[in-house]
Amino acid sequence: MTTTAFVLGGGGVLGTTQVGMLRALAEQGVRPDLVLGTSIGALNGAFVAADPSVEGIRTLADMWQDVGSSGIFLDNPMKSAARIARFRTHVLSSAPLRTILDEHLPVDRFEELAVDFQCVAACIETADSQWFSTGALVDPVVASCSVPGLFPAVQIEGRHYLDGGLVHSIPVGRALQLGATRIFVLQVGRIEQPLVPPRRPWEVGVVAFEIARRHRFVHEMADIPDDVEVHVLPSGAPETPSVSLGYGRTSRLRERADQAYAATTAYLSPP
Repeated sequence: MTTTAFVLGGGGVLGTTQVGMLRALAEQGVRPDLVLGTSIGALNGAFVAADPSVEGIRTLADMWQDVGSSGIFLDNPMKSAARIARFRTHVLSSAPLRTILDEHLPVDRFEELAVDFQCVAACIETADSQWFSTGALVDPVVASCSVPGLFPAVQIEGRHYLDGGLVHSIPVGRALQLGATRIFVLQVGRIEQPLVPPRRPWEVGVVAFEIARRHRFVHEMADIPDDVEVHVLPSGAPETPSVSLGYGRTSRLRERADQAYAATTAYLSPP
């Protein structure tokens, strides 16, 4: 029997790419038995696990419309210094993200989801990954999305958590551990572009972070057994920046989703 897993990686505001992929999958009748999400993929994953139908993906698209309108991922640099002085460890509040989840996510707990779902966050106290699969949904999803320096750590049962991408950027290995025999990888486009040596001072940190973000995925992909079917869905985007806060405008969000929808539809329905 085939066990189909959707693996949704991180990527911040570029996560709207996954909305286009999910729409194409739903229209082609591809339904997951298991959904795994990290960082922004945890947010998208919770929605598709709640309702993997075409209508459910429309609800997710509506949520992203609110993300663009709210400006969660758009920040005025002039305000950053004042916010650092106020918050000390981050520049953005996670309150708007929580509000959007409360308004759009149709369920409150993992157990109420239509499809088994797990999301991951990085635990500060143990320096390890923590997978969440039971209980209340919002805190684990927000924790998985909490990019260090941008959002505050999320406290859950006495421990503090940050972005899941710190420990699993695209958790293919977790899908294998849970018995997936067919895996659809929903990535935001970064892994489609090879890294090049930095040429400017600020590029050194970006390239180093991107290596750290990709290396586990590279090894896990290389170790996939021959009898497991894997599809890395295309983003359809001509370029994908490593730093992407400027993509938070509604028009760019919609463009990324449309590009991914067209590319994934073509991939799933070859001539």
